[in-house]
Amino acid sequence: MSHPLYVAFIWHQHQPLYKSPGSGVSLPSSQQYRLPWVRLHGTKDYLDLVLMLERYPKLHQTVNLVPSLILQLEDYIAGTAFDPYLTASLTPDEQLNQQQQEFIIEHFFDANHHTLIDPHPRYAQLYQQRQEKGPSWCLANWQLSDYGDLLAWHNLAWIDPLFWDDPEIASWLKQGRNFTLSDRQRIYSKQREILSRIIPQHRKMQEAGQLEVTTTPYTHPILPLLADTNSGRVAVPKMTLPKQRFQWAEDIPRHLKKAWDLYKDRFGQIPRGLWPSEQSVSPQILPDIIDQGFKWICSDEAVLGWTLKHFFHRDGAGNVEQPELLYRPYRLQTPAGDLSIVFRDHRLSDLIGFTYSAMPAKQAAADLVGHLQAIAKMQRDSQTQQPWLVTIALDGENCWEFYPQDGKPFLEALYQSLSDEPRLKLVTVSEFLEEFPATATIPGGQLHSGSWVDGSFTTWIGDPAKNRAWDYLTEARVMLASHSEATEQNNPEAWEALYAAEGSDWFWWFGAGHSSNQDAIFDRLFREHLFGIYKALNEPAPPYLKQPVEIHQAQGNHSPQGFIHPVIDGRGDEQDWDKAGRLEIGGARGTMHNSSVIQRLWYGVDHLNFYLRVDFKSGAAPGRDLPAELNLLWFYPEKTMVNSPVPLANVPNAAPLNYLFHHLLEINLLTQSIQFQEAGDNYQWHPRASRAQVALNSCLELAVPWADLQVPPDYPLRLILVLADEGRFFNYLPENALIPIEVP
Repeated sequence: MSHPLYVAFIWHQHQPLYKSPGSGVSLPSSQQYRLPWVRLHGTKDYLDLVLMLERYPKLHQTVNLVPSLILQLEDYIAGTAFDPYLTASLTPDEQLNQQQQEFIIEHFFDANHHTLIDPHPRYAQLYQQRQEKGPSWCLANWQLSDYGDLLAWHNLAWIDPLFWDDPEIASWLKQGRNFTLSDRQRIYSKQREILSRIIPQHRKMQEAGQLEVTTTPYTHPILPLLADTNSGRVAVPKMTLPKQRFQWAEDIPRHLKKAWDLYKDRFGQIPRGLWPSEQSVSPQILPDIIDQGFKWICSDEAVLGWTLKHFFHRDGAGNVEQPELLYRPYRLQTPAGDLSIVFRDHRLSDLIGFTYSAMPAKQAAADLVGHLQAIAKMQRDSQTQQPWLVTIALDGENCWEFYPQDGKPFLEALYQSLSDEPRLKLVTVSEFLEEFPATATIPGGQLHSGSWVDGSFTTWIGDPAKNRAWDYLTEARVMLASHSEATEQNNPEAWEALYAAEGSDWFWWFGAGHSSNQDAIFDRLFREHLFGIYKALNEPAPPYLKQPVEIHQAQGNHSPQGFIHPVIDGRGDEQDWDKAGRLEIGGARGTMHNSSVIQRLWYGVDHLNFYLRVDFKSGAAPGRDLPAELNLLWFYPEKTMVNSPVPLANVPNAAPLNYLFHHLLEINLLTQSIQFQEAGDNYQWHPRASRAQVALNSCLELAVPWADLQVPPDYPLRLILVLADEGRFFNYLPENALIPIEVP
């Protein structure tokens, strides 16, 4: 009898510690909580996910709840947590001072406007006023009722659509405007009511057997880096490390025990699974995980690939080759005992996290089920007696902000399809391991030291700002160690501040790679936690803690920071492109210099398309200020194929213009029409069909499906843009370079 394909979904629910330990940095103290995301994601993302699952009892899943999230939820439920957004929301309209009004105008649109703002006419009206007329106009012209409505809508929009049939919530949505302080107080009460149901619902479903709840080290630290910051050099041998080596492996069992004890208290049983923060693992951390009693951990396919010295290639449909290596649990063998480990399918996880939100819900669900059915067929064709386990593990909160109705239509379509498919069986990880214990083994010392991000730790160490933060943390840790009398029993404040500062999130936002409009707040919180250590020890804090770890300023040129899926309408929506790569053109050296009509390029990808945006100088018009023809030419490095030269007259014989290219997309900027061509023999070009989208308004936006380019996943491409006039070369960009593109 053949096995069904077993599928383990693991949803990771995490928020860093926004709770400020108190003032001590030179900036004036604000609220107890610096940011509102525990409260807002709590009303939008944690309860609805499991309530929807409960409707499909055949489907079992795993949810990871980070201890620092649970503790903060409990503060909000108790009514003891106040963040600046909540304080403003509960302030009478007439008592809002100018500073608060400026804060509201700047921050109360902190949401994806396509999904959380635009569906609500009054909220969308206020958003358009700020976007089109500017914050200064709003400050000068808005009435108290405008502020009152914005305060209400910012809180209402973050309440999940699953709860919109609640009579009170339905009445507020219908009311739309003229919200009073009393309305906002009742909305806050409704938020706390939703938050109070999260942990009991998870406990109830775990006791019923449909859910497995797992945990994470206490404040979400990168355990391998706590053990030794030199582990950063395992994947990147020439990494620049902090000046001081951080080696405090003794903190690892502390984080694990605190997570274990909190879990036992909240869920009435011991945890079986551990989600290592950022799926970061190394041989050094395994004994402590085993000693604490955990039975299994999870990591990413990149870590497995490094461990086995195997790269997981995918076919043209995106399905992994040699699936039997990925779709099985492994047993890590150590002198301390054995530990099971599962590795997630990175691409399937990313499709949910970053791409399906841009597709119609039923089409997206069908695509995921189709991938799983294809894997199930591979399993049957392999005639293996060993059942396969496909692990899909990802962030369970942030992605839904980009889905219509917070992902409700997608999840309902997905869960219904999975319930109807007899060859697919959803299980918790522990269920699978109990029935089919891991048979494949990996010596613990062979396990690669890395994370879900490229199998390395570069997201958290190696950058000058990240390294500076590690040096600050090392100084504080040494100071705490010098106070042998300061135990967790008689000085818990010092230890809690240390645990908070060891969390991964601060290092994520420092330096290159990730940025948000709240970088400075994360910087401040990190330093406040460090300051808390010195304060609890009655030691003077180093002066450098009064200064930001780095200067937070707008970035110039940078590579893509994540997947994007912009609406192609030629308007250059700032939220759509905030994670895109960026190349400044105007002001660059050489032929384009300051007079360039093209100011900058934005580029990015998701699993469906390559995206390009071209920003023009204000008022510039094709056919007048710049040529009417824009050619995109794709260069395929290290791939043998038929290629042809740029099919224009007067092309300079210089790199990269004299390269041979395989695909060409010509855009007529006057008509917004396109012609797609593929290179043929004898340096010819042949027309091909294309589903590329193009729009020109305030900027040019373009989406080119990967299906047009016919390249497999995990493949590098290079792109050049060439301007032409009636078939004659005019100019090209970026200067002396190609745009690097990585097919996901």
